[in-house]
Amino acid sequence: MGTPCEIQLYSQTPAKATQVVNKVIAEIARLETRYSRYRNDSFLSKINQIAALGGSISVDAETAGLLNYAATCHIQSDGLFDITSGILRRAWRFDQNTLPDPQHLAALLEKVGWHNCRWQSPTLKFLIPGMELDFGGIVKEYAADRIAALCWTEGVQHGLINLGGDIKIIGAQPDGNPWRIAIRDPRHPDGLLQTLLLQQGALASSGDYERCITIAGVRYGHILNPKTGWPVQHLAAVSVAADFCVVAGSAATIAMLKAHNGIQWLEDLSLAHCWVDVTGKTGGSPAHGNDNHKRPLLGKKG
Repeated sequence: MGTPCEIQLYSQTPAKATQVVNKVIAEIARLETRYSRYRNDSFLSKINQIAALGGSISVDAETAGLLNYAATCHIQSDGLFDITSGILRRAWRFDQNTLPDPQHLAALLEKVGWHNCRWQSPTLKFLIPGMELDFGGIVKEYAADRIAALCWTEGVQHGLINLGGDIKIIGAQPDGNPWRIAIRDPRHPDGLLQTLLLQQGALASSGDYERCITIAGVRYGHILNPKTGWPVQHLAAVSVAADFCVVAGSAATIAMLKAHNGIQWLEDLSLAHCWVDVTGKTGGSPAHGNDNHKRPLLGKKG
């Protein structure tokens, strides 16, 4: 998945642990094969070949579930969480210390917008040629949830799944102690923003520190507003805890995209979170009782 991944599992025997880990790795490989935008043979690449022509395609039940969830996120974010916005990376080259060409960015923005798709399961139609889908904000978190469920089904009741910082807990540690999850400071790579103790659920973070450029003292991160084509500026990083990793991940990203309104939106969701803005100010809010799983505004992906 293009990122360091870590699996910690407790099992009765080494043989059983090896068996489960092999199944986990196989499931991750399956999802990458289906939804990686870096593989020409992935199903996502097939979808994008159709998108480039402005055509339509029928999808399987799993992909339909991802599209349904993406559509829900689009609604709940007022259009800011948009899986058609990945095409903007063609203008933003974070391996080069330059800002995008305005004309190039404007041309790409014309092909961004979930409203330019017609989705009625199982058929997805692209109304504008040259569009592109990117499940990058969903699939890794979805994978963490899936393999945690797989582990539980296989009899593993204690473990931790960490896919590039998207974390899903499989029960507490064997001695009953919670897992200690450190959240890095986005401006100090060796520093910690906060340490959380989790016995269940998931944690995901979103921020401007993994892929970014700094020009004239201004930091430009990779989280792009699909309406303007420019990086978000108000929040530097947000971490969210939820029952499911896919909810935590999308909520953290939406909060970043909502900028000044993002933290209030998280508080309205009653999701535990912590944040730091670009000035270095920090804050956070614990979940209010168990409301965070009673009021899943983003819902569960089918």
